[in-house]
Amino acid sequence: MSDYIVRAMAANQQVRAFAAVTTDVVETARKDHNTSPVATAALGRLLTGGAMMGVMMKGDNDILTLQIKAGGPLNGITVTADSKGRVKGYVGNPNVIIPANAKGKLDVAGAVGVGFMNVIKDMGMKEPYMGQVALQTSEIAEDLTYYFATSEQVPSAVGLGVLMNKDNTVRQAGGFIVQVMPFAEEAVIDRLEKNVQNISSVTTLLEEGHTPESLLEKVLEGFDLEISERIPTEFYCNCSKSRVEKALISIGRKELNELIQEGKEVELNCHFCNTNYVFSVEELKEILRKCKSGK
Repeated sequence: MSDYIVRAMAANQQVRAFAAVTTDVVETARKDHNTSPVATAALGRLLTGGAMMGVMMKGDNDILTLQIKAGGPLNGITVTADSKGRVKGYVGNPNVIIPANAKGKLDVAGAVGVGFMNVIKDMGMKEPYMGQVALQTSEIAEDLTYYFATSEQVPSAVGLGVLMNKDNTVRQAGGFIVQVMPFAEEAVIDRLEKNVQNISSVTTLLEEGHTPESLLEKVLEGFDLEISERIPTEFYCNCSKSRVEKALISIGRKELNELIQEGKEVELNCHFCNTNYVFSVEELKEILRKCKSGK
């Protein structure tokens, strides 16, 4: 498998950890949305974080949604993921081009801007769980770290990275999430903090040839590491013409009639994968017939 996530435990079950390589996931998103380099980096980081957070959920039908609503020129990011490693997402403005930051890197924080992140978990209950935090740095990894600490009360370290080629394709993408269990000993926490501080960057490690497994070996150096699962991850959108047809049915007969009277085909776009679905006037008439017959 090219892109995958590993799940692991360490330090005698005191630490749980996830790491992922998501280069193909992020490149698929870049192609689908024709994103600029800084938009690709921002979306890629959130897709990577979302994919790992998705596999933290237990139920087959559980869905995680991450929404960044902020004032930067990117105009927000939305990502959804399931528990099987499938993830999809989009940015509000895929064409953002802004100058590099002070370090000469893609200015993700400047593109995202100041705002909030919503984390919504739909686990089949009456009401989905929702947490909201103010963005701390708008670099995404630190914002997810803050979310885990404040909304879920789980001390965590999150590292995310996307590296671009000169031709603006994705060269490397991946990340890790390491979390400390409530019963973790102080010595374990101290060692973990030192390890995380010694990590240069996720993309540097990926460029050196690290895999998700060896990423975790680096972050969890000095601990016994037990990898329990490897999960393939992919950019996957479950949209289809029949799903979009249901959306058309939901607008009601009156609106459908008006579209038919205009005598033009209707084109609808899926935000998540940027696929366009075209409905001819004849197809619209057929949808209206279904509405009337209650099918």
